[in-house]
Amino acid sequence: MGNRSKLFFYALMISEPFIYIYQDLKNLNFMAEEKKPAEEKTWHAHHKDSSTFGQKLADTVATGMGSWRFIIWQTIIVILWMAMNAIAWKYHWDLYPYVLLNLVFSTQAAYAAPIIMMAQNRQSDRDRAQANADFRTNKEAKKEIEELQIRLNDIEVDKLDKIITMLEEMKAKKS
Repeated sequence: MGNRSKLFFYALMISEPFIYIYQDLKNLNFMAEEKKPAEEKTWHAHHKDSSTFGQKLADTVATGMGSWRFIIWQTIIVILWMAMNAIAWKYHWDLYPYVLLNLVFSTQAAYAAPIIMMAQNRQSDRDRAQANADFRTNKEAKKEIEELQIRLNDIEVDKLDKIITMLEEMKAKKS
């Protein structure tokens, strides 16, 4: 509330028909709170909100495949695959050169490579957006710093002028 609105509000509070007047003023939006400007989204939030389902899925897959957890689980599965084939009593579904396992890995690599490249392309887009946001922020900060330097210089000049004037007055009084 502005100062005028507060004074008017407190003046009305001491009168009896305050409730009716207050409701009317509120309906007229006379005593509306000042609206704060909406916060600007960060580059990361903007990028995250604009991502499609496929892009989010590709990022998740690339993040998962690029983790130690994935490597460890894949190693465990390969060891189990080989061990189960080696000690199988009746039926060996994938004998020693492990052609089926090789086919599985080839298929996995065929799908993983483009997904990871899509995620890397989006990462470069995010990096570019961050660099642009940083550049704009740095530009604004530089402008503000230059303005502050000018103001400080003006203040310093004013103070020096006052000191010189005072010294001249003191000198004039001594003479």
